[in-house]
Amino acid sequence: MNILAMDTAASILSVGLATEKSAWYFEADAGNRHSEILLSSVDILLQNAKISPKSIGLVACMKGPGSFTGLRIAFATAKGLSLGADCEIALVPTLDCMAFPYSDWRGIVIPTLDAKKRAFFCALFKNGKRVAPDMDAEPRQIAEAVCEIDTDGSDILLTGQDAALLLPHLTALLPNRISLAKDLRRGFARELLALAQTHRDDGALFAGPVYIRKSDAELHPSGV
Repeated sequence: MNILAMDTAASILSVGLATEKSAWYFEADAGNRHSEILLSSVDILLQNAKISPKSIGLVACMKGPGSFTGLRIAFATAKGLSLGADCEIALVPTLDCMAFPYSDWRGIVIPTLDAKKRAFFCALFKNGKRVAPDMDAEPRQIAEAVCEIDTDGSDILLTGQDAALLLPHLTALLPNRISLAKDLRRGFARELLALAQTHRDDGALFAGPVYIRKSDAELHPSGV
């Protein structure tokens, strides 16, 4: 099966295409230009693999949380490709993708995205298993959540594109326990490809991203 994966949840655009014979990847640290680059990067991968869009058997994207605009771009593109190729869609939770490479970590893994306003989108995984739901939380709230699920002082690994922003705040609250994963500035198309087949969603054509936080328009409907 040919699987296309698109990660637009954060600032780094990451696209992957896996066929029966090969795998192709494209990544761009290009800020908020996902809408300009995504379709052309998909086209490049299809050309390299010498397959047509109609031969895609499964298209995967991040379910959220993440950038409001970025998630919508991937959802719209995935739905369009799904209709054109008559294929299924896989919606994979963003933070599960980010934690996946560290499934063997014997301790706590905290995948992290900057949510702005002094808060972070994150989740807690311990010994390879999720132990807390997605959070939109300030560092102190994250530290409190860690203490609730861990009483033995486990080592903590921060991962994700914005993990370095959380590090000093969380280190002050949980000293001598925290380290940063390597290679933070990257996307997660590879992880999307790995998880796609277990996250097929029959209702994806009618679904929307999981945002966690309400948009400014929802919080201030009058524009005030």
